[in-house]
Amino acid sequence: MPRDKTGLLHGSLDLIVLRTLSVQAMHGYAITQHVARLTDGVLTADPGSLYPALERLKRNGWITAKWQQSPTGRRARYYAITRSGLKQLGRETNEFERFVDAMRRVLRAT
Repeated sequence: MPRDKTGLLHGSLDLIVLRTLSVQAMHGYAITQHVARLTDGVLTADPGSLYPALERLKRNGWITAKWQQSPTGRRARYYAITRSGLKQLGRETNEFERFVDAMRRVLRAT
């Protein structure tokens, strides 16, 4: 039975990108592949949402970006999390966990 692909929940993209970049610096396409691989393709980060999010995170000082050569020999913009981004990751993780707990309570209600 084929699975439906699901876009990222509204508001979760920043959290997912910050968490991904806390593992290692990556270029945009690698981020999309990482998310798809971790979620068995259930969640997708489409470029139309990912690149504006990366720019927003950069403007906020939570990530940096620099041009480097990718493993395929192409030039790619690599993104890395900053110290401020790690703090934001902690805040967003706590906020998301509160959301998940609240949803569990709603789903269990009779």
